[in-house]
Amino acid sequence: MPAAVASIPVWQLASSSSNGSRVAACPTSGLPSPSCFTSRATMGTCSLWGCNVARKSVRDGSPMPEAASMPAVTPLADLYDFICKGPLLETIGLDAEDVRRDMNEWIEMGLRLSRILGFRELMLSESEKTRVYHYYLPVYMWCKRELERHRGRFNDGDKPIPALVIGISAPQGCGKTTLVDALEYMFNYSGRTAASVSIDDFYLTAADQQKLAKENQGNLLLELRGNAGSHDLDLGTQTIKCLQNLSEGEVASVPHYDKSAYNGRGDRSDPSTWSKVTGPLQVILFEGWMLGFKPLGKAAVSSVDPQLEVVDKNLVAYQKGWFNLVDSWIIVKVDDPGWVYEWRLEAEIAMKAKGKPGMSDEQVADFVARYMPAYKAYLQTLYSEGPGNAKPDNVLKFSIDKNRNPVG
Repeated sequence: MPAAVASIPVWQLASSSSNGSRVAACPTSGLPSPSCFTSRATMGTCSLWGCNVARKSVRDGSPMPEAASMPAVTPLADLYDFICKGPLLETIGLDAEDVRRDMNEWIEMGLRLSRILGFRELMLSESEKTRVYHYYLPVYMWCKRELERHRGRFNDGDKPIPALVIGISAPQGCGKTTLVDALEYMFNYSGRTAASVSIDDFYLTAADQQKLAKENQGNLLLELRGNAGSHDLDLGTQTIKCLQNLSEGEVASVPHYDKSAYNGRGDRSDPSTWSKVTGPLQVILFEGWMLGFKPLGKAAVSSVDPQLEVVDKNLVAYQKGWFNLVDSWIIVKVDDPGWVYEWRLEAEIAMKAKGKPGMSDEQVADFVARYMPAYKAYLQTLYSEGPGNAKPDNVLKFSIDKNRNPVG
């Protein structure tokens, strides 16, 4: 466990309420009593009793108690068993003993992450607990191991170690931005400096996108942003390489794309608004809906949609310029790409609720339809073979359901 995590006792994470006020602590665990988070002031047992049992088991090797022996109202009492039953645990190469050994880290990071996500960290609902302990934390544990392997390839005294680039490929609207935000937070909290970038950050400017559309007049797949050809590959390559090799105190700018500009057609934001990243970094999280798509050739893509021929040719440059920069891969699979329609509509509604202009339902349907041929052509190959340059040991693949929860 990194020193940044190990040096902070769990009780300190939970000794204040979410609004910053001090709360009463359980006399046996030092953790807040459930009366601080619910109206059941007479409950009489610590809501983290199960976590105390987990820590005791870690110390002395005693067996975890059966769920039936735990208090009736204990939001985290079954946490150990819950984590061990997660659909991703075996996928990421962990077992119950690994969880037992690192249980304190699971608890600490889970409490921190839950609070950051706006959950009541000691009274998680079933869906919230699933999102934290079955999804975000297992993926983080896998990424942490990838970082250890990456840094282990370099000898002490070598030049500064370049940041590990983790590519995250997932369909639009499936929650990859939240996943990336969670991973970035956990890396930085644990003392492993991280930053995230999206392929969306590197879309062409509105003017260049219009030029691309004119050059491919009649091709609906290149009329708007999205498909291969609508990104500034040089800008993306330069940005990632720069972030990889930032020295101590060196600052870099990360481009930003404003999807709400021009009534949802989008445009690159003014450089004065770009985020700043200070080096050095250990991890770069690089996410996008089409990361890892491999060119398949004219015959294969034409059978899906003839308009994909130029997109397929463009993918060659993506593989050479972007995908080869990725060291480790996370592939989030979906059973039905059609879910993207509903997910995208939800995102537009949320954007408009924040006062930003967005697309109408009809515009969303038209916009997403321009991505569907690529999903149909490339997803199955990505799922079955992985990205072209990837080593199997450095690829994590798993599926999510329509509710964006992992199913293994």
